[in-house]
Amino acid sequence: MVQVSFQNSRVEAAYACFPETARLGLLGLRDLIFEIAAKTPGVGPLEETLKWGQPAYLTPETRSGSTIRLGVPKSGGFALYVHCQTTIIAEFRNLFSTDLIYEGSRGIHFQDVSELRSDTVRLVIAGALTYHLR
Repeated sequence: MVQVSFQNSRVEAAYACFPETARLGLLGLRDLIFEIAAKTPGVGPLEETLKWGQPAYLTPETRSGSTIRLGVPKSGGFALYVHCQTTIIAEFRNLFSTDLIYEGSRGIHFQDVSELRSDTVRLVIAGALTYHLR
């Protein structure tokens, strides 16, 4: 996995505030997002910022993707969120209905960092980072 240093101290502080078990999973998602962005043509550099107090990943130069946010759902664990008005979650739910735990049209929930090894998770991230290239 790619490990990228934090360029934004506010984002780094947000990660420090997450419960430890969730933080490990969220940092794993963060690494995947940067890794997949680096390997996916058309994505370009990512901007790491905060949206609604949560770490968020944008493609400002290419505008290829929809914003990806990371957070902790009320039900526990950790989650990856996309804009609810995109079709990202619906598309993956149709293709991989039993592979992941979906939250409506906006998120995927995880309970354990081992779930991040799934190829489906990689596909979701790549789909979000290239959403506007379709």
